[in-house]
Amino acid sequence: MPQLTLKHFILQQEVLNLYRRAIRATRGIPDPISRKETIHWIRSEFNRNRHIHDPALIEDKLAAGRRELKQILPLLPLR
Repeated sequence: MPQLTLKHFILQQEVLNLYRRAIRATRGIPDPISRKETIHWIRSEFNRNRHIHDPALIEDKLAAGRRELKQILPLLPLR
């Protein structure tokens, strides 16, 4: 694993915060099966991108993730 810079550390915290907010936002999904499927989708998307170490690409993925979650879970308060 590459050496973590301050930028990587900050981005890692942003990714974790986005993940936590996305998982918390699923609490508003009334159907338990739909909620479980949504959580599975969120986890798989984050796992699929866990190998990325380029800060610019991480920032792009964060922005795309925020946009996507706003569309799917509109009640999710994202910055």
